[in-house]
Amino acid sequence: EVPTEGLCSGFIISSDGLILTNAHVVKGASSVRVTLTDHRTYKAKVLGYDTKTDIAVIQIPATNLPTVRLGNPNNLEPGDWVLAIGSPYGFYNTVTAGIVSAKSRSLPDDSMVPFIQTDVAVNPGNSGGPLFDTKGDVVGINSQIFTQTGAFEGLSFAIPINVAERVAKQIIEHGKVEHARLGIAVQTVSQSLATSFGLQTPRGALVAQVEKDSPASKAGLQPGDIILSVNGQPVNDSADLPMMIGLSAPGTKVTLGVWHDHKRQTVIAVLGNFSDNVTLASASPGAHGDHGGLGLVVRPLNANEEQQAGVSHGLLVEGVSGPAEEAGIQPGDILIAVDGKSVNSIDQVRSILKGAGKSVALLIQRGSNRIFVPVQIG
Repeated sequence: EVPTEGLCSGFIISSDGLILTNAHVVKGASSVRVTLTDHRTYKAKVLGYDTKTDIAVIQIPATNLPTVRLGNPNNLEPGDWVLAIGSPYGFYNTVTAGIVSAKSRSLPDDSMVPFIQTDVAVNPGNSGGPLFDTKGDVVGINSQIFTQTGAFEGLSFAIPINVAERVAKQIIEHGKVEHARLGIAVQTVSQSLATSFGLQTPRGALVAQVEKDSPASKAGLQPGDIILSVNGQPVNDSADLPMMIGLSAPGTKVTLGVWHDHKRQTVIAVLGNFSDNVTLASASPGAHGDHGGLGLVVRPLNANEEQQAGVSHGLLVEGVSGPAEEAGIQPGDILIAVDGKSVNSIDQVRSILKGAGKSVALLIQRGSNRIFVPVQIG
């Protein structure tokens, strides 16, 4: 292989040479060199990194170094001015400015981090550099941009410095980072799903799947439950939950506000370790239409199909039309539950639909994934 070089940024957090930067810029590196603003160069030691939050801590053999002052990103508001310092395309110590566009932004590959979104110009080479507020305090670490060209297009994202501090502390003290988990798959609560579950406003995180023997399972959480709060902190969107749980320590006891069977309950769960995570992955004889306005043709699963799908119950969808087809349900899907109630026969479906409102929430398994699908029947 031909050796390659990469360029990134970072900032000093202690006078004895501790530096914060991004994990993606040091992961896999055979050596890391640090050049300070006064042009002194050192070979750095990588103390550790965490790919889930994209935080890395490195150290250089130097003393009496100037350090940045860390601020509180919770005080930021959309519209506040911020500035970034880094080395875009190798132009050292470049300063760019902009405003905070949004807070607690969730990105598909980094669900544990509540990113600060800004319009500060950030380009290759800025990664790992500090994001300052108007007081001169570091409030974030510039991590990534959203682009279709490879260059800045007005969307940049920074890791809040309080998240980075928490991760860095574990790296410095233990050389690794542990994240907590509940053992569930969640989805966003739409207005249709909220109506189906008797919730006045669409909020919270809808539990679509619960791992066997997971912390969630032991706490009694079930598919169809909606998590509304964690330790009293509201869960406004499903994207909030992975951040709240993942940044906690394994073994932490959390109090969950849960919407279950049309009423609010309190559930206590002891979080597990993320490293123990399990990846949540023409009509034939016996098929029947549900006759409930859903537009489904279903039949019970046989023993072999249950074993292949890894389920203990459910109905195989063999035909779709009308509301079910409009909602995106497909032949081959497995209907697990209706409005949070498990189904194993067409009579059970009919019984539940009799007391349903204008929409119902169908728990569908497709492959190894489960998701609630709202279907309008009124």
